[in-house]
Amino acid sequence: MKTEGERVDATGRWRAGVVTVAELAAGTEGVLDRRGACGGQPVAGVTCDSRQVVAGSVFVAVRGFSTDGHLHIDEAIEAGAVSVVCEVLPVLCHPSVCYLLVNDARKALADLSRLFFGNASGALMIIGVTGTNGKTTTSRLVTSMLNAAGVPTGYIGTGLSLIGDRQITLERTTPEAPGLHDLFRQMVDAGCRAVVMEVSSHALMLARVHGLRFRAAVFTNLTPEHLDFHLTMESYAEAKRLLFERLDDDGFAVLNADDPHAVFMAKSLSMDRIYCCSVGENASLCEPHRRFVANITSMSAEGSMVELSFNERTMSMAVPLPGAYNVMNTLEALSVGIGLGLDPETALSALAGAEAVPGRMERLWSRDRSRCAFVDYAHTPDALRKALETLRAIRPADAKLMVVFGCGGNRDRQKRPEMGRIAAELADRVILTSDNPRDEDPETILDEIEAGMAGCAHLRIADRAAALRLAVAELGKGDLLLVAGKGHERYQESGGRRLFFSDRDELLVCFETSQPVTEAKE
Repeated sequence: MKTEGERVDATGRWRAGVVTVAELAAGTEGVLDRRGACGGQPVAGVTCDSRQVVAGSVFVAVRGFSTDGHLHIDEAIEAGAVSVVCEVLPVLCHPSVCYLLVNDARKALADLSRLFFGNASGALMIIGVTGTNGKTTTSRLVTSMLNAAGVPTGYIGTGLSLIGDRQITLERTTPEAPGLHDLFRQMVDAGCRAVVMEVSSHALMLARVHGLRFRAAVFTNLTPEHLDFHLTMESYAEAKRLLFERLDDDGFAVLNADDPHAVFMAKSLSMDRIYCCSVGENASLCEPHRRFVANITSMSAEGSMVELSFNERTMSMAVPLPGAYNVMNTLEALSVGIGLGLDPETALSALAGAEAVPGRMERLWSRDRSRCAFVDYAHTPDALRKALETLRAIRPADAKLMVVFGCGGNRDRQKRPEMGRIAAELADRVILTSDNPRDEDPETILDEIEAGMAGCAHLRIADRAAALRLAVAELGKGDLLLVAGKGHERYQESGGRRLFFSDRDELLVCFETSQPVTEAKE
């Protein structure tokens, strides 16, 4: 094994040649057969994408949604793969290549990735956050709290990984196993002692987190999403619950007790391993000394003040984010801190100073601060409802609440009319626009949203930039605008192309300049 200084290159990536084909073969579970040259060849990388193979790679043939990796084995070998891991051996095997026959290629991919990157995950305290909504905010709050408390902590989540001052763009909420373990290695080498990661239902079902053990697992909530993949809410819930089966022996769960699915998430856990959070009186699922109950005493666009009760104590808690659901997110983060042994005052102080997460109820003001817009990632019915209810509760009595939103293409069509119905019910002015249409016709998506808005006057402008210009032009003094759906995203995906687009940047321009009102279809 190489020395510490030789283990990473100038970019911080784990160097090739640290492990051999034989070492990876010996450490992979579920190997049914070995063929070929499974010896001391140095390994340069592990991948399930034949296009990423370089000389010295291990290629894992995974059955995907659009293709089957077994169809690309020859391409991988031509590109320089020294080993192929597969569930079905090819008819002809190259004698210079090591073939590993496994019963589950996805699990093998995770095992190989962990070994290739030196089992970096074993050196980190891993906190996993799952649920439909609130994962990003809760995860970022926990990350901020632990760093402020002197525990160097990395973050992996929607679109982004944070390692110290470095930001790394991600394609998935939870990366595929090679990318995930690469990040773990970079975190360990940067001095991190912990990582907070959002764990998607896809990642749990597709074994991206296979082999990981979590010190803490957080459940935020469960509402309909990804049903094009899971088909039923029961299957969706089962996928989320897999996280709680991956707890360390001394690990614990933090549950949103206000969500009816909390009992299901906890069904395999003993009561002494569960903390319950409630913005109400629904924490009876847990032992009294493990209940965190919040009573909101005031709420504004700047955040909330909360009277917090836990373990026979009452304390004040400042939540620098608007909305009752952000009180819950903060409560869950606090529970993680207490469960990890932080002093309550230290944890509360760290959370009070936490910065807003970009694209999560992110406030933007006009120059004279008379008008305010919020950019939020709300792209599910539940998230849209909570965002609108929050803004209705804090808007001035004589002001109007506007919303601009759309729905993404190629997925979850059943949510479109429901989101239209919610917007019509809670907003004073609704402008429908494009989100990420992907391969669908934007106008067809708007038609399906409109199906839930019977009798509600609204506008539809497929061009998102034009919709935002019109919305800002209509804002009066004291009015609030919610721009929902894309949040932190800095692109718009349509017709196979991904073009730069930022709700935040566009709104700031709109607040600074006067744009002509665009004609729209009423």
